[in-house]
Amino acid sequence: MTDRSFEPIFADSPCKGDLPTGLRLRTELSARSLKHALIHGYLHERTDGTIPSILFACDEHGRHGNFHPASYRSICATPAWSKRLEKVHTAHRRVRVRANWAWKELDCSNSSDALLMNVFCYPALTVVPAVRALLGSDRTELPEFGIKPRTPFSNGGKDNTEIDMRLGDLLVEAKLTESDFQVADPRLVRRYRDLETVFDTSELPLRNGKHVGYQLIRGILAAYAAEGSFCVFCDARRPDLSECWYRVMRAVRLYDLRCRLKLLTWQELAEVVPRDLQEFLALKYGIVP
Repeated sequence: MTDRSFEPIFADSPCKGDLPTGLRLRTELSARSLKHALIHGYLHERTDGTIPSILFACDEHGRHGNFHPASYRSICATPAWSKRLEKVHTAHRRVRVRANWAWKELDCSNSSDALLMNVFCYPALTVVPAVRALLGSDRTELPEFGIKPRTPFSNGGKDNTEIDMRLGDLLVEAKLTESDFQVADPRLVRRYRDLETVFDTSELPLRNGKHVGYQLIRGILAAYAAEGSFCVFCDARRPDLSECWYRVMRAVRLYDLRCRLKLLTWQELAEVVPRDLQEFLALKYGIVP
């Protein structure tokens, strides 16, 4: 359940009404991050907008308020990971006159990618037995972020879109305050070579003639093509995302593939991570076991 005790921090935002769950969670996370920044003196900015976000940056002491310190050190020390820190935030051009630094996507307090890296870049997390058991994987290699699985199209081409993380043969899509799993015109969905093999397309959910859960469809097709697994992480405070997952899952024809598909909440993951990371997730994100 979303913690409404943080709402007064953004008293000028319309957070007292009945907002969609994603926007209400965004309000809470922004308020938590502002409090986190003020308590610890982290370098930060507050964005404009109806529901502001908090953006952090690395300060002169090497601290970055959007990351657990141990995770941030690991990210900076791993070239493949640190490259992710350079992706420019879409709002930066609009505020560059007053901003003190070039805003990056992973600076944002509401970034699901930052949350994913906070967890999986924590030192030696993937060798923790309880984490491996939860993921259903015995792989201990370093995770890869922002990978392109290159799922095949019917015309011989391949998809160029990204999956948030790959750990061995496990593909992961991470969500936090995003409104949905994207919608797509049927012609985009029909491009995939294995669509009819994997799905009963008559069961795929539609809204206004478009496919709901497009990222889920892509992820499941990518896992099938790679003979791997697919896992979605979302927040337990987002039952709307869980409902969409199960609606898409219901359309999967193949039993053995269904067994390789999984929905987990950040709260479930928080149960098995080391204590100091658990405390960070609780304070900054309100994610508690």
